[in-house]
Amino acid sequence: MSVRLSFAGRWAAVAAGLALLVLAAAPSSVRAEPASPLVDVAWLLENGGGDELVVLDVRNELGGGSEAAYRAGHIPGAVYSNYLKSGWRTERDGVPAQLPLVETMEALIGELGIGNESHVVIVAGGVDALDMASATRVYWTFKVLGHDRVSILDGGYRAYTADPANPVETGWVEPLPNIFTAELRPELLADRATVESAITAGGVLIDTRPREFFLGLKRHTWAKRAGTIPGAISVPEALFVDGAGRFATGEALAARLRVAGLDGDSAAIAFCNTGHWSTLAWFARSELLGQQNIRVYDGSMVDWTAGVELPVQLGSIAPQ
Repeated sequence: MSVRLSFAGRWAAVAAGLALLVLAAAPSSVRAEPASPLVDVAWLLENGGGDELVVLDVRNELGGGSEAAYRAGHIPGAVYSNYLKSGWRTERDGVPAQLPLVETMEALIGELGIGNESHVVIVAGGVDALDMASATRVYWTFKVLGHDRVSILDGGYRAYTADPANPVETGWVEPLPNIFTAELRPELLADRATVESAITAGGVLIDTRPREFFLGLKRHTWAKRAGTIPGAISVPEALFVDGAGRFATGEALAARLRVAGLDGDSAAIAFCNTGHWSTLAWFARSELLGQQNIRVYDGSMVDWTAGVELPVQLGSIAPQ
């Protein structure tokens, strides 16, 4: 059965029933604070009663999740949208897995009960980098659409359920539709022409795929050729997220990037196979390190290799 209650209402009801938490009294001043890119479970437990907070569960097959998994158990009041199946990406100009049209995204987000004043907390499975990139891709999408009140739950649903005392509910939460109006930020996007210009200018290109893709030992099913974009630096996805779905931050993150060949905040373009893993690099540099001069090549290698005239090379790894 569908339930039409706000996040605050659902959370408060479950919490009161379990006599574990008193969340509905969170002060309005907390909701007014700027959103932190990463929040942890403790933050969510403290702030879960805010009327403007929307917990968005995007678990999907990349992390072993699904709608059935959501129905079997989720954070109280969380609304569900399957990252792979609900319309967050679509085919455009013959290239799959691209950003949909702005008006399409406005409708999708509004139907999830998210408005321009909402603080969205995105929850992935908390499995690995592949899974957590679902959260960074959705986060990046909100930023592209001009929405800054968005965070990711570090460690995802796995971190939340690590403590059996944390309340979980089952079934389906039907969101109350809202109105979401986008203000597109094209400076966060790169296309083929942007990448070609970066190659000519000696710009920084970040290949976030696992090393076997960079070296040309493996290619994505949709890619026409193996290899990488000439001049790209290999910064594999596992450098950003550990096996528990938690992000590297602070000096530990900066040190990893320096070792990989990324020192300083020069303008950069991140890419992967389809614009999924690349959002991990964007999130790390832009949101966690404050180095905001970075774009995501949405089409990535699938789009690049579709251009028969565009160069591809086999990557090589310098000895450490």
